[in-house]
Amino acid sequence: MEYLKPMEIEKRSMEIISEELRGIKIPPENRDVLMRVIHTTADFDYVENLKFSDGAVAAGIEAIKNGAHIVTDTNMAFSGINKRLVRSLGGDVHCFMADPDVAGQAKARGVTRAAVSIEKACTLKHELIFAVGNAPTALMRLDEMIKRRKIKPKLIIGVPVGFVNVVEAKELIMQSGVPYIVAQGRKGGSNVAAAICNALLYKIKR
Repeated sequence: MEYLKPMEIEKRSMEIISEELRGIKIPPENRDVLMRVIHTTADFDYVENLKFSDGAVAAGIEAIKNGAHIVTDTNMAFSGINKRLVRSLGGDVHCFMADPDVAGQAKARGVTRAAVSIEKACTLKHELIFAVGNAPTALMRLDEMIKRRKIKPKLIIGVPVGFVNVVEAKELIMQSGVPYIVAQGRKGGSNVAAAICNALLYKIKR
C-alpha cells in the first residue's frame, strides 16, 4: 500500500471520480461542484440527485466575487467552508444557531433556531448565499421570506439530510425562483453544503 501526501490523495481521488464519470453527460459548469460533492461523500448517487437551476453556479461565483456573505445552519458547515478565501474576496461566513438571541426567540415563540437564524440573516446588509445542510425549517422559512419579499438570495444551497419535511422543503426552494443547488431527496448534510461552497470558491481561485 502506497502512502501519499494529502494533496496527492485528493488529486488521485479526483482522477478516480473523473474516470467513473466518463460517458455521463454533465454540464461543464456544474462538473467541478458535483465532483467535489462526490469526493466528500464517496456517493455517486449525487450524479442524479444534485440539481442545479440554470446558471446557478455562475450566479454563486458572481456573488462571491462581489463580496457576498454565506449563511449556514450548522457550525459543522461553518467550520468546513474556506473562510480565508471568502474573506479574501470581501465576504464572510455566518452561523447564528448558537447566538443567545436566536435561542431565546426560538424558545419564546416555539419555533426552531434554524427558522430564527434565517430571520436574523435577513437583517444583514450584504448579498447573501444560504448553505443549508441540516435544517429543513431553514429552507421553509427562507421560502416564506422570499415570498414576502423580505430577502432575495443570490443562491440557495439546499442540502439538508433526513426524513421529516426534508424532501418537501427542498422542493419549495426549487420552485422559489431563486438560483439553487439542491440535493433532491433525503440525502445531503453539512459536509455537502460546505463542499459546494468550497467548490465555488476553488473555481474562482483556480
